[in-house]
Amino acid sequence: MNFFNLLKSLDELLYEAMSWLIFYPVTLWRTLVHPLRMMDYSDVEQGDAADQQYTDTLSPPLFLLLTLIIGHAIELSLVGQAVEVGRKVGLSALISDNSSLILLRTATFSLFPLVLAARLVRAQGKTLDRDSLRGPFYAQCYLAAPFALMSGVSENLIRLAHPWSEIAGVFLYLFALLWFGSLQTLWFRQHLGSGAVRAFGHASRAMVESLIAVAFLARLFG
Repeated sequence: MNFFNLLKSLDELLYEAMSWLIFYPVTLWRTLVHPLRMMDYSDVEQGDAADQQYTDTLSPPLFLLLTLIIGHAIELSLVGQAVEVGRKVGLSALISDNSSLILLRTATFSLFPLVLAARLVRAQGKTLDRDSLRGPFYAQCYLAAPFALMSGVSENLIRLAHPWSEIAGVFLYLFALLWFGSLQTLWFRQHLGSGAVRAFGHASRAMVESLIAVAFLARLFG
């Protein structure tokens, strides 16, 4: 009986993994073309039963994780192994292989959804708990994935050390920050029902807090 249960689990796992080949590009395209609409979609999906959520896309955290894996594959093909792997100084000694590096990057880029979601909950005057944080965190993961991909590609371009690639890498990262930050202002304005100035203030504060948290984490593993 246990053997057949194992086969059934493997069958479901194989189907789920292969379905990503369709639903990952669908999710990426929708997020790039209609980012705020995808965030609203995530909010609606949070109200469905667990087995009925995100049936035509990837769930936001999974989308972020797969994007980081794809970004790492691009890195390996363009510039080789990341400099963080194999260091023996401080906490960087924990990054011994690609799996641990991807986990670290997942934690790093998850800081943006976490901080931004917490800022929204506080700005709305709600009690900050696991339930109130979940919805905005999931919605923010949709935006964090393309931002992480653009950031990773920009870093790879800079590491190529060609004059053209360094310039392209800098401009791509600036574009990623502008894209991500401007959408945050629109998101706060939509959910707070406030003016552009107040929304920009909340978005800017959350972005600065996120970047400080990321810099601190990078310092620990640098």
